[in-house]
Amino acid sequence: MITRREAAQRLDIPLEMATRHGLPTRLTEAQLAEIEADPPPWLVQSRANRTGKKPVWVDLVCDVCGSAEKARPKKWWPTFTYVSCAVHEPSELPPPASGELRVEMPGVGSRFVGWVDTTLD
Repeated sequence: MITRREAAQRLDIPLEMATRHGLPTRLTEAQLAEIEADPPPWLVQSRANRTGKKPVWVDLVCDVCGSAEKARPKKWWPTFTYVSCAVHEPSELPPPASGELRVEMPGVGSRFVGWVDTTLD
């Protein structure tokens, strides 16, 4: 059995859309395969409307320990130089390059911190 969240990730749709269109909280692999093989009209339309500019899901992987999760990207997320679990110390990441300043962005995914290296002016 897979969860609705896992099904949404594999169908590459937002969790809210999966809920709105009645995907059950748990599905079998056979049920998901059936949806993928013969998608309902709302899923066909959703895929047709994609521009490809913004991904529905992103993979967040800790650059220190390799822990990972999928998350919906937020509009405020810049391009991160590094991502780490919130429990890691900043010193566990490689130091910023000479002439760069590192900015911490907490609250990325459920347990990550994003790090952005910017040039000092």
